[in-house]
Order: sequence, then C-alpha cells, then structure tokens
Amino acid sequence: MIKFIGEYSAKIDDKGRLVLPSAFKAVMSESEHADMRLVIKKNIYERCLDMYTYEEWSRKSEELKSRLNPLNRDHERFWSEYMRNRALVEPDGKVGRISIPKKLLDAIGADKEVVFCGADHKIEIWAKENFDAGGIPEDEFISLAGSI
Repeated sequence: MIKFIGEYSAKIDDKGRLVLPSAFKAVMSESEHADMRLVIKKNIYERCLDMYTYEEWSRKSEELKSRLNPLNRDHERFWSEYMRNRALVEPDGKVGRISIPKKLLDAIGADKEVVFCGADHKIEIWAKENFDAGGIPEDEFISLAGSI
C-alpha cells in the first residue's frame, strides 16, 4: 500500500491546475503497478479534499459498500450522496499537473494556493489559509490521544 507523508504548498494556475508534489509522484511511480490515477472527493468532516490512489479508492469503496444493504432506502440515499462530486484525475506526464474541478476547489475555499498534506493512505488538499489556521490545540490532541 502506498503511504503519503509530508506537507507541500502549490499554486493554482490560471486554468485551475495544480502540480502534484514530486515526492508524492515518486511514491506512486515506485509502486508495483504504477497506476497514477487519483480520485478526489470532499472530506465529510473537514473543509478539505481527500485524494486517494485509484487502488485505495476502490478498496475503501468496496469496504463501505459491503456494509450497506441495497434494499434499505437510507443506505441507498447515503451511497448515492457519497458517490457524488468525485473527480478522477491523472497527473500529466511532463510536469505532473492535475486539474481539479472548480466546484471541488470552491468547496474548500481554494482559489490561489493549496497545501497537499500526506495523511498515510490519502492526501488531503487544503486551501492554504485554512490549513495554516487549522489543527487542534496541543492539549486537545493529547486528550484525544489518551482516549484512543
């Protein structure tokens, strides 16, 4: 499984494209299958985007789907909403640019600069201002760590 680590800033160009950090591209290209496709979705809880390798996205989707009953209306409504507003992107071969739909960038308030944050099995994409202002206080983190 691919693991993403580190934080990298990137500017959004005039066409709404971003350059995927070279450290993340390198980790992906080292994998056995070197599938460079990425799935991007809005995070349910935070004002950021989650970006998964296609393989990880498939695994997570199947895992979630296995917990749902297709004959349960609420489960069907959840699944339908969960699958909305997704984007499949692939870095271009030369520079590694990706095009994230404006609707997704708008959802996190990103218009000039973002931070790619490696979060182990996924990459979080934050509007730079939100990333800089985010996080939780150290004492709250320590309390959460103790309760987990």
